[in-house]
Amino acid sequence: MEVSRIRALRGPNLWSRNTAIEAVVTCSETECAIDGIADFEAHLRARLPQIGLLRPEGHGGAVSMAHVLQVIALALQAHAGCPVTFGRTSATAEPGVYQVVVEYSEEEVGRLALELAETLIEAARQDLPFDLPQALARLREQDEDIRLGPSTGSIVNAAVARGIPYHRLTQGSLVQFGWGSRQRRIQAAETDHTSAISESIAQDKDLTKMLLDAAGVPVPMGRSVDSAEAAWEAAQMLAGPVVVKPRDGSQGRGVAVNIDTRERVLAAYEAAAQISDEVIVERYIPGHDFRLLVVGQTLVAAARRDPPQVTGDGLHSIAELVEQVNTDPLRGDGHATSLTKIRLDDIALGVLQKQGYEPASVPPAGSLVVLRNNANLSTGGSATDVTDEVHPEMAARAVTAARMIGLDICGVDVVAESVHLPLEAQHGGVVEVNAAPGLRMHLTPSFGKGRAVGEAIIGQMFADGDDARIPVVAVSGTNGKTTTVRLTAHLLGMNGRCVGMTNSDGVYIGKRRIDAGDCSGPRSARRVLLHPDADAAVFETARGGVLREGLAFDRCDVAVVTNLGMGDHLGLGHIGTIDELARVKQVIVQYVREGGMAVLNAADPLVAAMAGACPGRITYFATDGHHPLLATHRAQGARVVYRDDDAIVAAEGEQVTRLPLADIPLTLGGRIGFQVENAMASIAAAWALGLDWTLIRAGLASFVSDAGTVPGRFNIFDYRGATLIADYGHNPDAIQALAQAVQSLPATRRSVVISGAGDRRDEDLRQQTEILGAHFDSVFLYEDQCQRGRADGEVIALLRQGLKGATRSRHIEEIRGEFAAIDRALEQIQPGELCLILVDQVEAALDYLARQAASPA
Repeated sequence: MEVSRIRALRGPNLWSRNTAIEAVVTCSETECAIDGIADFEAHLRARLPQIGLLRPEGHGGAVSMAHVLQVIALALQAHAGCPVTFGRTSATAEPGVYQVVVEYSEEEVGRLALELAETLIEAARQDLPFDLPQALARLREQDEDIRLGPSTGSIVNAAVARGIPYHRLTQGSLVQFGWGSRQRRIQAAETDHTSAISESIAQDKDLTKMLLDAAGVPVPMGRSVDSAEAAWEAAQMLAGPVVVKPRDGSQGRGVAVNIDTRERVLAAYEAAAQISDEVIVERYIPGHDFRLLVVGQTLVAAARRDPPQVTGDGLHSIAELVEQVNTDPLRGDGHATSLTKIRLDDIALGVLQKQGYEPASVPPAGSLVVLRNNANLSTGGSATDVTDEVHPEMAARAVTAARMIGLDICGVDVVAESVHLPLEAQHGGVVEVNAAPGLRMHLTPSFGKGRAVGEAIIGQMFADGDDARIPVVAVSGTNGKTTTVRLTAHLLGMNGRCVGMTNSDGVYIGKRRIDAGDCSGPRSARRVLLHPDADAAVFETARGGVLREGLAFDRCDVAVVTNLGMGDHLGLGHIGTIDELARVKQVIVQYVREGGMAVLNAADPLVAAMAGACPGRITYFATDGHHPLLATHRAQGARVVYRDDDAIVAAEGEQVTRLPLADIPLTLGGRIGFQVENAMASIAAAWALGLDWTLIRAGLASFVSDAGTVPGRFNIFDYRGATLIADYGHNPDAIQALAQAVQSLPATRRSVVISGAGDRRDEDLRQQTEILGAHFDSVFLYEDQCQRGRADGEVIALLRQGLKGATRSRHIEEIRGEFAAIDRALEQIQPGELCLILVDQVEAALDYLARQAASPA
């Protein structure tokens, strides 16, 4: 078995909406049916007893080794704690070759699972050992390293529940919610509205205390010191137990509490000085440690935090008791789990020594052994939810503290005997204010119920009903995609919106191109969704990007499929038939949002049939207004767009809007049939997004199909009294549409300059010139950069074969080089004639033709 071409499908794709790893797997004849491999399944189950069924229920055929790979890769992830369930193994047209698809929750974990599954299969084949615990441990470790921690994860989950899209910007906790100009960002429990000044104030404990005192919030008295002796002087002045902590610190590092002897104060200063150049000594407030979480101007959660501790049983040592506590699956080594493992480090040893213990000591049954003086969860402490018990006055002081510092999400640390009374009534106080507070203690407290703090944060960031999305239009099909994308974007921009657009020419934000080249895939689309200026997006969605990576979005508002015809690129990427191509193009239709719209070509049966896969509504378009599907659809009160003599008509029930073709320059007054279809598709898309008809009319009138607006799409030049038309048509359907369009234009003689893309099938290349041979007097065949793996002369030979039965073409030349072929055609053209130039190097060719057209005779 050989595993090759491993891809990560990072969005909705041909197989499902799940993110997945897709691999091409080649099996030998024996491996196509594992029943013929002696003892293989028994060896497999011995190494992975949890594998479950290899044959799906009702599956009566042979099970291939490729399918086994899929089942194991899923099982390994599932048993490592990753919530994945979807898998698929599909045979290709090539014997023994399969496409294996395995869902993942984290891409690197999915890739590792596939690798480990392959190793396990080989071990079973050869009856060699396989270390399953180690494999699962590797997967868990990888998963914990990459997946979002509990705090960030809770906010993301709350956003997903509200239909707000998200995108991780790093492997850390920096996350974008929403798209384009509607986006917001978080990093852990900080938002893009969290002030850097406020965060800096919160880190400065002395400044924080001064500001809170000014606002009337009770705080412990104290001062900053810069030496150990100054720390002891401050402790003496406070006349009682003190707290020593770094002025700039977090997560309880370097904090010593309830100390009163010179020796301990000096030692505490040295520990705090390792964290910060300045150290604070303040009055110790007896009581419990409480964390109050404020979001906006509301207290949303509160927890009592207890230091890490164990209870003696008279039998086990402290070290053994700690080990027992750490076996709790909720405890981990970092912040990825709800609780952190207790560490017997130097600080813990010092606290034990003060109590007269060491790790090997066996405390009496029922005795409480404290392992740290602070109650941070990051050091192994525990939490008890007390949200419903907080006194309104205490809650008000916490909100005041957050507002005084200026934090939109704030963890307020309070020391008090109880939360049932105001701070002033029990001599309690606020000891610290935290930016980016940890949320673990509120999500899954050790005792009490978890609180919906993620939902509270999302509610603070986004108003009710706001899903932070911008309108998204996805356009697919065989031909007309780029023009439809450009015209649709132009129409949507008529109301002042900045429209992001991707197509085979580049990525655009408004009128500015930010990337060049073929940008019709998901990576380019994501650039638009990430851009803060984009108010709407129109994406050309080519088959290649869908197959390589899936979609860049989870759903779109409008999906447009222009046509399929005879298809294009058949034979590539295991897409060998027009029906298989239709499945790929249909992906955008499947992920139209509920209430959204699919705009489908009623005259193309495979496109029209996609309506059954759409969760939203349908607008059909066709040049024939009497097409049976259009007539039925309209009779049902649904939307249709069609041509009626000299106008495009948009109708819904009794409401009819006529758009004269004379006012749509793109169509040359209706003479260019395929441009009429492109205009209809764009009109339907703009209509679906609620654009006013006055703006649609104005947009259609101001859109011109020249080399600057739609490069390589029926660009017309006047050359010394002759007409030149440049186009990037490169498949039989496009050639047929161009030939019909050219026939509608006056000319005394017609010539064509053509090459062929080498990655097309032989029959596709021959068919292009078969079509042209019936419509053009002269044909100039050229070969240049578009051979794409073909041998020299191979493309031209196939093109010439297509001209063998030409009914019109009498003059045929073969030329090396695109520009040499163009020059040769221009040498022979006369006033009143027409030449169609099928360009390959689009921008360079258009620039060259513009210069030639502008040059004097």
